[in-house]
Amino acid sequence: MAAVTAVQLNMLRQLAKLYNVNFMESLGKNIITAVAGSSLARVGASLVKAIPGVGTIIGEMSMAALSGASTYALGKVFANHFANGGNLENFDLKNSKKVYEEELKNGKTVANEVVQTKAEASDDIVVRLKKLAELRDAGVLSDDEFSQMKAKLLAQM
Repeated sequence: MAAVTAVQLNMLRQLAKLYNVNFMESLGKNIITAVAGSSLARVGASLVKAIPGVGTIIGEMSMAALSGASTYALGKVFANHFANGGNLENFDLKNSKKVYEEELKNGKTVANEVVQTKAEASDDIVVRLKKLAELRDAGVLSDDEFSQMKAKLLAQM
């Protein structure tokens, strides 16, 4: 979660620079935590309950999608606030939480599309790996050729 906060804080820093708004790191961290912290914890906890026994990879992918959705939503909140002349010192937490919740829904859609695209690409790579294995088993590819091609495919994941 610390890595996500660092990414979000960097995004806030860049948005502040873009909108010529004074950036204060400690205030930025506090606002990010206040806006997104409780929502992420709540959604993350329900996510974990919803997928008991499912592999770690799926849980990590889901958490990555949720983190992406949260970052998307925070970006929208801050960009809107700064575009309307706001700054970190006059940030309206109550209103921003409402906007964040709405944008989080949009962010989940965007993040799920990214995850789906990545999953489809991974599925394609698995199919291609199976074909390579068949070619190796049939003697068309040597073990070295198979290993080289397999490494190239896996690097695409």
